[in-house]
Amino acid sequence: MTDKISIWKTSKALGLALSVSVSLLSFNVYSADKPVATVNGKPIDKKTFDAYSIHKKTQDPKYDVEKNRETLIQELVNRELMFQDALNKKLDKDKDVLFQLEQHRIDLLIKHAIRQTMLDTPITDTELKLEYDARVKSANVLEYKARHILVKTEDKAKSVIEELNNGKDFIKLAKAYSTGPTGKNGGDLGWFNARQMVPEFSNAVASMKKGAYTKTPVKTKFGWHVIKLEDTRKMDPPKFSDIKKQVRAIMQNKKLQEYILKLREKAKIKINK
Repeated sequence: MTDKISIWKTSKALGLALSVSVSLLSFNVYSADKPVATVNGKPIDKKTFDAYSIHKKTQDPKYDVEKNRETLIQELVNRELMFQDALNKKLDKDKDVLFQLEQHRIDLLIKHAIRQTMLDTPITDTELKLEYDARVKSANVLEYKARHILVKTEDKAKSVIEELNNGKDFIKLAKAYSTGPTGKNGGDLGWFNARQMVPEFSNAVASMKKGAYTKTPVKTKFGWHVIKLEDTRKMDPPKFSDIKKQVRAIMQNKKLQEYILKLREKAKIKINK
């Protein structure tokens, strides 16, 4: 259990690394070319310019590199001037700076290790479709149509249930007692799926039969509920083509977790308390 939790935490921490590493796949191999500028004898080559341009496009996909070419070059010149000044001040020898540089180096190598893992075991369309089919099959594809009466105390909820047991109309009781915003509409919640409600409410609705109301109050962070399930219907799952990118991201994350698990299985790990 501990290992699984650790893996989950690690994979979360590396989530950004995964997204960045995938973007690295689009980098081109740069050909040697004449510098775009020279600063105190130090050339700024086209590879640096192109990498900086990609960085700008990542921040703003609509960014026009050709239109802003001179601006980009001037920014690179300023960057190089500040870099040279940092070297002159011997900041590259500062202990804190060296530590941070080492952390950046580690992060970069991790990104490329992930990138290499993705390249070595590419995800096929067949795998994506199988993952989609499995998730659709296991998903809760029901929608519910229900009403509820929300009150502040359990005792009040029990008294409402008692009135229902005695034949009182649910809609009228909702209008009379419910403190929620749907009270004026007879507690009508319309159609919803389980993910749209807090777990306690969704679990209660999922266990009910159409036309029934809860015989015991349901407690959530909002208060105490008396619920009536009016109807259910099947939801149409999203088309594979519409969520293919999301499925790929899920599988990439799964592949990342498997990669980390293999590394952990081979490693000798000692946690000092």
